[in-house]
Amino acid sequence: MAIFRGDGGAGDSNTDAMLSLVTAQAVIATTKASDSAASASGANTSASTATTKASEAATSATAAANSATGVSDYAAAAQTSANAAASSATAAASAETNAETAETNAESAETNALAHKNNAATSAATATTKASEAATSASTASTGASTATTKANEAAASASAASTSKDSAATSASQSSTSATNSGNSATASASSASGASTSATAAANSATAAASSASQASGALSSAALKANNLSDLASASTARSNLGLGTVATTAASAYATAAQGAKADAALVASTVSSYGASLIDDADAAAARTTLGLGTAAVTATGAYATAAQGAKADAALVASTVSSYGATLIDDANAAAARTTLGLGDVATTAASAYATAAQGAKADSALQSNSTLNADNMTSGTLLGGTY
Repeated sequence: MAIFRGDGGAGDSNTDAMLSLVTAQAVIATTKASDSAASASGANTSASTATTKASEAATSATAAANSATGVSDYAAAAQTSANAAASSATAAASAETNAETAETNAESAETNALAHKNNAATSAATATTKASEAATSASTASTGASTATTKANEAAASASAASTSKDSAATSASQSSTSATNSGNSATASASSASGASTSATAAANSATAAASSASQASGALSSAALKANNLSDLASASTARSNLGLGTVATTAASAYATAAQGAKADAALVASTVSSYGASLIDDADAAAARTTLGLGTAAVTATGAYATAAQGAKADAALVASTVSSYGATLIDDANAAAARTTLGLGDVATTAASAYATAAQGAKADSALQSNSTLNADNMTSGTLLGGTY
């Protein structure tokens, strides 16, 4: 029989088959068998899935039957809706009329809305103001709260002080009791003191008598003595006293009657009056600079700065300056021109005046130009002479 022998096709297995290729095909067959088994298992799973799907399809068929019943119900409902639509059409016609009315009302509402908008803007501004006032009130409230806290602290301090005062009062009561006891003791001591005072009074009377006698003796002594408080005014003779002190007459003269040391130094350096002339005296007794300039015979130029006057060189130029009366009216219009262009205009010059002479033909060239052959002339035997024209001889 013919067997597979590879890519060469069928042939005798004893002569042509290649064992290696047969082995390879056997391996492939084994792999395919394994794949077939896997496919069989997958088919089995698919069959199970198909069964499940069949059950689901049966369920769906039942649901479809139920849906058919629902469709019938929906058809009835659709008829009802159609009837309602007809009624709605009638209502729509009425609604159109109502819409026109509503449009008119909307226009009125728009006007009202604009007014409300303006009112809202005003209200917003008012609200802003009120918010600011509220913020101020909040700040005030905060300040008040702070003040309240301070007052509470002060009240607590006062309560503490009151407690301290209570303790002090108790202490004072105890001290008062002690003072009462002391007062009783003092009364007893006062009685003893009264007796002692009587004895002292007697002694004082005796002392007063002695003091009166001493005062009489002191008065006699004072009548013949100089007192410090009197500053020597109680001396019998001031002049005698000055003499005894070695004082001269300057002692009774005011200091303002004499020159100071500085004035004496100035006196030593002072100008001797006999050296001043009468004119000099009339100058140095002037009250101010203006009076002195008058005495010197100076004019107003004496107080003017040198910059206010022309220099000698400027004066020389002034002497050589052009006298205004020698300038004609036309000349004045020329010499006051701001620049050369303006002067050329005043002189009536054209633009040739500023062009170089080399830009124009000379008089000789002009004469040649007058006798030159013009471009529109006709050449003939009458106006041609021997010469060369464009390289040719004529």
